[in-house]
Amino acid sequence: MNIRLLLLLLLAAIPLETMARIKLITLPVRERVEIQLDSAQATLVEEERIVPLIKGVNQVDFSWANTRIDSDSILFRMLPAQSGSEVDAKVLSVSYPPNENALVWSVGADRSGSARVRISYLLGGLDRSFHYRAVATKDESSLRLAQYLRLKNHSNESYAQSRLWVGFGDQLQRPVGLNETKDLLLKHYDQVQVQKRYSVDVNEYGYIQAAKKKLKVPMHYVLKNDAAHGLGQVALPFGKVRIFQQDGKGSTTFVGEDWGRFTPRDDEMELYLGVARDIVVKRTIERRERNKISGNLYDYDVVVKYEVENFKEKPVMLDIREQLPKLRAELGLTNRRDVQWKLGRDTTLPAGPDPEKSDADRLLFHVDLTPQNSSGKVQKQVYKLHLVLQNEWR
Repeated sequence: MNIRLLLLLLLAAIPLETMARIKLITLPVRERVEIQLDSAQATLVEEERIVPLIKGVNQVDFSWANTRIDSDSILFRMLPAQSGSEVDAKVLSVSYPPNENALVWSVGADRSGSARVRISYLLGGLDRSFHYRAVATKDESSLRLAQYLRLKNHSNESYAQSRLWVGFGDQLQRPVGLNETKDLLLKHYDQVQVQKRYSVDVNEYGYIQAAKKKLKVPMHYVLKNDAAHGLGQVALPFGKVRIFQQDGKGSTTFVGEDWGRFTPRDDEMELYLGVARDIVVKRTIERRERNKISGNLYDYDVVVKYEVENFKEKPVMLDIREQLPKLRAELGLTNRRDVQWKLGRDTTLPAGPDPEKSDADRLLFHVDLTPQNSSGKVQKQVYKLHLVLQNEWR
């Protein structure tokens, strides 16, 4: 960006003997630059400079050739004097030189001296994103989470020193170089309590062996963004998470990576780890009976059976989800209205549906799985979900 400052007296307003004072003055260096990165759509830049003025009317010229400044967003302000050496000045008018990427402000000063000015504008090509590094302990009970800002500067402008603010946390004092990409550490959380979750959902995850009705069992680390779990200071922005695990020998093993969704405070971020091979879940429709109510209306008595085997040497919790509109479609029912249902008495899933994560269209149950015993024998656990789908027609 070519920013130049011209101090000129208006030709019609000054006597000839004063014209000798007209000269080109090098623009002073930036005293302060603040770059606000809290919006993904626009980057706001504010810079302050101390400018020498002469008594009367001065012309301040601001140009931005070959940069990605939004000309409609440029704002020029005179700041109040902060010391006796600074003068009070005010903007009188603004003009647009023809065929130039420039603005010229007429500034009036009550006496000669320095004045502080602030120039703000929206800058394109200064892009930001977030990413994380998560290192789980060997027993997977907690992890260290490092949060980074990735800054890519393609604006054709550089800033020797600037204060960066991403919308949360502390400001960072960093230079921003031309055509530079850099990663900056924003925050480090040392003791984040984590839950390793195993889940099945025939509609979301599908089968690992469809012919045998064996479901995929995805694994996730679940991070609760609250103070009790070592987080909760701010919302966690969307970003890629690279996941590692300590091996107990002083080094780490790469586990995988996933995209962490935007996670407000008190919400959960799930990080995908792959499909478990040592937990087997077979899902079948054990019963499907139709009972006529009246006319073309029927109730469908349905039992979904889950046969579960845990080949791990420790107990784990399994989440079982059923999406009721999808279950209706699986049964060949084409009713498009909301599902009307009730739990049947033959349900053996413990504790009932999760009250926070279940609703009219989705049920979630938590099941504790018994590990294999010391001799390697695995106990098969069988659970049933009994549903009555009401007022269906066929």
